[in-house]
Amino acid sequence: MSTPVNLNQFRKQKARAEKRARANENAVKFGRSKAEKVLDKARTEKSDRDLDGKKRE
Repeated sequence: MSTPVNLNQFRKQKARAEKRARANENAVKFGRSKAEKVLDKARTEKSDRDLDGKKRE
């Protein structure tokens, strides 16, 4: 005879693996690196400064 398998643990492990796979897909699809985020923030701040510098009173 083989050893018994706890079906609850098996089901939970399968759910965790599916969730982890879905998270990895989303990270590839939507994720940005820290360098990209910093560069985007710097560009936004620069454009805001430039726009504020051209305001008339």
